[in-house]
Amino acid sequence: MLSAAFIFESGDLDDEFWRLDGLIEQAAADNAGFIGKDVWVSEDGRRRNSTYYWKDKQALGEFARHPLHLEAKAQYERWYMGFHVVISEVTKTYGDGGIQHVTPDARARSRARKRAKQ
Repeated sequence: MLSAAFIFESGDLDDEFWRLDGLIEQAAADNAGFIGKDVWVSEDGRRRNSTYYWKDKQALGEFARHPLHLEAKAQYERWYMGFHVVISEVTKTYGDGGIQHVTPDARARSRARKRAKQ
């Protein structure tokens, strides 16, 4: 699994930005290798982080080459003061089960097996 964190400082997020953003989100969701997305916004609303999770490099590559994504990238200076992208390989995900997340909880299976044995 891969994650692609897109971190940016927003400028003027106009109607065209939000239109393309919605279409790009749908394009991601339509990709068979898309697992899910997290979005974080700073307290002042200027810095945003959209982290997309992908099954593999092929799925991420297909998204990166999607025409709507390329259209938005060509216009980024209209909307962003700056951006940074971090592509990471996800090697483990887990939690205590108290928070639902798009990535699988590796420990959930272990907890389920322990409960089943009791």
